[in-house]
Amino acid sequence: MNQPQNTVLGHPAGLFILFFTEMWERFSYYGMRALLVLFLVSDIAAGGWGWPREEALKLYALYTGLVYVTPIIGGILADKLLGYRRAVLLGAILMTLGHASMALETQFFFYAGLGLLILGNGAFKPNISSIVGGLYPKGSNKKDAAYTIFYMGINAGAFLGILLCGYIGEKVGWSYGFGLAGIFMFLGMLMFWFAQNIFGNVGLSPKQELQRDKSNDVQEEVLPANVTRDRLFVIGILAFFTIFFWMAFEQAGGSMTIFAKDYTNRVLEAGNANIFRILNTALTVGPLLIVTWVVFLLGKSIIKSYPLSLLFITLSFIIIWAIALWMLKKEFDSDVAEVPASWFGILNSFFIIAFAPLFSKIWESKINPSGPVKFALGLILLGLGFAVLAFGGLSIPQGAQTASVSMIWLIAAYLLHTLGELCLSPVGLSYVSKLAPAKLVGMMFGIWFGATAIANYLAGWTGSLIDKITEAYSISIFFLIYTFLPILAGIILILMNGKLKKMMHGIH
Repeated sequence: MNQPQNTVLGHPAGLFILFFTEMWERFSYYGMRALLVLFLVSDIAAGGWGWPREEALKLYALYTGLVYVTPIIGGILADKLLGYRRAVLLGAILMTLGHASMALETQFFFYAGLGLLILGNGAFKPNISSIVGGLYPKGSNKKDAAYTIFYMGINAGAFLGILLCGYIGEKVGWSYGFGLAGIFMFLGMLMFWFAQNIFGNVGLSPKQELQRDKSNDVQEEVLPANVTRDRLFVIGILAFFTIFFWMAFEQAGGSMTIFAKDYTNRVLEAGNANIFRILNTALTVGPLLIVTWVVFLLGKSIIKSYPLSLLFITLSFIIIWAIALWMLKKEFDSDVAEVPASWFGILNSFFIIAFAPLFSKIWESKINPSGPVKFALGLILLGLGFAVLAFGGLSIPQGAQTASVSMIWLIAAYLLHTLGELCLSPVGLSYVSKLAPAKLVGMMFGIWFGATAIANYLAGWTGSLIDKITEAYSISIFFLIYTFLPILAGIILILMNGKLKKMMHGIH
């Protein structure tokens, strides 16, 4: 199968090359996403474009929807022509150019940048996930844990991107925030390129893989047609239910950002300001220390074989530490602490980093529930998070455009959303890898992200109704919609659990 390689934390070292490549790609994606709506709705005097909320959220819907449509094409191209590695590299190049274009802030380059990001994500997103699955034997019980670790890398990147791009965009200048996202995408691309041989025969072009398979007498397991059909059907059902999850979850970049900006008290003084500064320091330094420790472990494993890759990983972390420490010093030097609206987005990623190891251990233990039950738990926890927001918004008058409610409601909602995400999203990636035939893995990941595309578009479109629903009813009613839909979907999935388990034919 694959060439033997050193291990890090009990997994192939190649997993952690993918971990950091995906980390910097998510840094760039979420760093830009954290700024997109805020930039569009901010006053022209503040450097923004002064768009109405509804129009900004409609563009957000279109962008986040298309970002997950193109992986369908990217998965097919990788399966039939490019191979996973070349597709990942092409995607990284396009996204680097996209971020550079957006940093110019003219209307033409702004839209051109969004287009390049959409195309680049299509080539990158499904195929790096496919390489993760290829590092393990078919049906390996370590895949759920591997994807949870990989998901921790995704969220480490999202955390740092939202924190630093968001801060620089809001406090220094929008173009600097957009540009910073591209720098780390570029470094991640170089790191991946110089370490790609660590993956052995995983992710080669179809022609290269065929030649390698013939020389190594590799035989793919041939399954009965009904088993393949049933397993693909299960992927389809799970993909359908992810629509309900992401439609609600992706309010984080839309209506929840509006809630943070216009309805949440973010100005802190005296003791409260100091508490926030200390908390923000812990939230920044803690995850950075954890991920830096993983860099150290990976470095020991690859320093002799892939020194150039390690050089770019190290350089990226020197830069990120410098920016983080500069940000913290700037905040401590200020008399009043105004929490950036984008800051709340880091809570999701912080909670992922904090709880991912626990969930990884649970999925490897005897109490590991079935895939459909994990999905159902994720949907129900997500709905409960929006119930918290609905309760927190009860004091906001009907039709109000601004308010000043406590931060605690957003913090609690992000915690519940994160626990739900850990039950569903990394496990979903793992089940696609385990259930799909090897020749269709890339395309199945593309279809999976296609369902996410529908969800992201619906998230932005329904989110754009926030003003109309708030004026007609209240903001609590708006959030209750996202309470009941996911919980109902979760209950239905629990009822389907027995049938879906049988159709997986032994895959747990």
